Amino acid sequence: MRAAMHESADRLEALRARLAEAQRSAPYPDRATRQRRLSALEALVAENLERIAQAIDADFGRRPERETRLLEGFPALQAIRHARRHVGAWMRPRGRFASRWLLPGRTLLLPQPLGVVGIVSPWNYPLLLSVAPLAAALAAGNRAMLKLSEVTPRASAELASLVTKYFRDDEVVAVEGGAAVGAAFARLPFGHLLFTGAGPVGREVMRAAAEHLTPVTLELGGKSPAIVAPGYPLEHAAERILLGKCMNAGQTCVAPDFVLVPRGAERAMVAALRAATERLYPNLPANADYAHIVSARHYERLAALLEEARAAGADIVPLSAAMEQPDAARRRFPPLAIVNPPPGLRLMREEIFGPLLPVIAYGDLDEAVRFVNARETPLALYVFDRDARRVQGLLERTLSGGVTVNDVFLHVAEESLPFGGVGASGMGAYHGRAGFETFSQLRPVFLQSRWASTWLLNPPFGERFDRLLRWMLRF
Repeated sequence: MRAAMHESADRLEALRARLAEAQRSAPYPDRATRQRRLSALEALVAENLERIAQAIDADFGRRPERETRLLEGFPALQAIRHARRHVGAWMRPRGRFASRWLLPGRTLLLPQPLGVVGIVSPWNYPLLLSVAPLAAALAAGNRAMLKLSEVTPRASAELASLVTKYFRDDEVVAVEGGAAVGAAFARLPFGHLLFTGAGPVGREVMRAAAEHLTPVTLELGGKSPAIVAPGYPLEHAAERILLGKCMNAGQTCVAPDFVLVPRGAERAMVAALRAATERLYPNLPANADYAHIVSARHYERLAALLEEARAAGADIVPLSAAMEQPDAARRRFPPLAIVNPPPGLRLMREEIFGPLLPVIAYGDLDEAVRFVNARETPLALYVFDRDARRVQGLLERTLSGGVTVNDVFLHVAEESLPFGGVGASGMGAYHGRAGFETFSQLRPVFLQSRWASTWLLNPPFGERFDRLLRWMLRF
């Protein structure tokens, strides 16, 4: 294993070094070059989306092509096109006002490419979470290396092959491989490293990156809550929460992890969730719009969470009349509500990443806030309330990576908003201009005037200097 890791590290470093040498020869690509690279990335996605979706479908055992187009193809193309439209404005030097003491000098920020960016993408959205950060890195003028997930080998092989077709080997490189390759990749001296995945692996990535003081952006996850306020229509909340929980069979970092409802409304909420399931996913065992769990290991993890809850006497309610139990042979896991589960269950301590949904009662919104704040900071928060003042109060008293009010996921879909976590759910952000700035050094520049008066502060210091300093200190 050690020899294999060493060989992987040598091979990866050679790839990185070639990109770095090319970047040194052209360290500040002009707008046309950046737009050409973004157009190549757009063509990669647009011309091959069907093939990529088929590869993802094969990796999952079932991942609806329409869902892949909606959740990966569409937002990936939007990210690329948004960057291409705005990159000219983003890369323009930004003037700033100099302080009174440094006039008539001028100041500006010059967005500078960082060099070679490393991107570690996950298995749950193998296209989107490779392409969206790559678009930001290319817009910022960088070269990039992608580490694709071994959990979705067909999709990774397809993407790696397409990268060689649409990009020169000194612009973008994609590598495949397992944990050993991932560990070696994280130790490379990148200008910036972005990792999307689980929290425990993110900690290892950060430790590896520290060897070269590589700055990192970590997009992790956590237990993203949905709070349904008193008086909010349960039918609407249930439909949106159920959809967020069932898209990609719950294998989404911003999926609602649990839902908080007013005490006494638990049964009505479960009934509304069940009605939403029957409406959105009828005949679940044969439903073509519902994804499978990606691998046997991930299926077994979910089955273990469910079995622990069942053994503890938790109230487990199937949300589909046609499919009340998981199907191990096909890795098909139906949505199940767990009403007021004991707090010590793994279900309540770990990110679920599947279609299990705890439904938990609260006495008042203060109690709901305490429940959320007693846990690690989530990647997303969902608030269902039509009272604007109460919504503002909930936003002020909680902390999360992002928020959608009266729906799910939409703060992630909006390119003008940064996407990222905080605390246990990650650090840093990208999407749109935030992504451009993540992969840039906003280089401060001071332009001194020929009429500068800073000579007045030169030594030798004397009475004239003291009078001037006393005058300056009064302002």
